[in-house]
Amino acid sequence: MFQIMKRLPTLPRPTEGELELLRILWERGPSTVRDIHQDLNSRRPLGYTSVLKLLQIMTDKGLVDRDETQRPQIYRARYSQGQTQRQLVSDLLHRAFGGSVKALVLQALATKKSSPEELQAIEEVLDRFEGESK
Repeated sequence: MFQIMKRLPTLPRPTEGELELLRILWERGPSTVRDIHQDLNSRRPLGYTSVLKLLQIMTDKGLVDRDETQRPQIYRARYSQGQTQRQLVSDLLHRAFGGSVKALVLQALATKKSSPEELQAIEEVLDRFEGESK
């Protein structure tokens, strides 16, 4: 019933702080450092230069692209939220669960109580996979 996921091509692995900035970019779309800083400060305080430095590191790592043809410069996430999430799950799946989707899903379900809506969505995915395997 569960298939072993093949390992995805390796994308840069964002840190927790980098993921926070990526979430802002995924929500807002391409943004300036000031835009990102203001959005982040509504969640938790962080200095402007810290945000700028983190974006420079993320550019070097290949997590974001910087449009230098405009002033102020515009940053955009290089990879979609889905691509990044799949990469992180694939990495976790192989490192922590030896490639076992079943073990990963069971551990995820045991870790946090799922809402009825989440359980319904999980059932729909399982039904779809079951239908594809027949």
